[in-house]
Amino acid sequence: MKETVDAVVNSRYPEMSSEGRKIVESVLVRRDLNRGEMLIHEKQISRHMVFVAKGMLRQYYFKNGKEVTEHFSYEGCILMCIESLLKQEPTKLVAEALEQSTVYLLPYDTLLKLTESVKEINIFYRKVLEYSLITSQIKADSWRFEIASERYNLLMKTHPEVIKRAPLSYIASYLLMTPETLSRVRAGSL
Repeated sequence: MKETVDAVVNSRYPEMSSEGRKIVESVLVRRDLNRGEMLIHEKQISRHMVFVAKGMLRQYYFKNGKEVTEHFSYEGCILMCIESLLKQEPTKLVAEALEQSTVYLLPYDTLLKLTESVKEINIFYRKVLEYSLITSQIKADSWRFEIASERYNLLMKTHPEVIKRAPLSYIASYLLMTPETLSRVRAGSL
């Protein structure tokens, strides 16, 4: 657990003290997932921020009867259905384990209480939200302004683990292209 907390915290707020990290560790709940198991279901209210210790998970939604991949999370990443978590309303997203996975759940109500009493937890939470907003903006800009090969190259540069481990159909969906277009991009013909 300590390695997971360190990886997650270091990616957002590396200055957090060992005491702050121990506080985070003390409230986490471990969950093991089998490949294909759902962590979050559509229309469920998200009640946890999720730290990925082992494995890879995919968040997706349904559009016109098809799955559209929204996000991939793997070791050291945070997974959350941010709108559902913040509003405490049902989510449109599904979170599924693509591999045998171990995650640690940080209960949102506990996190909010800690943000009121522990300054470092408050800063960590703010940095997580800031990172999520920036990541969402970068992804939206990529979808709007970049051609297929640029979107693929950005994913390869920023998240090579996804390219190595996720099924190509999910990668294509994430990049808003057909599997055939992704094949052409990978072959260098686009």
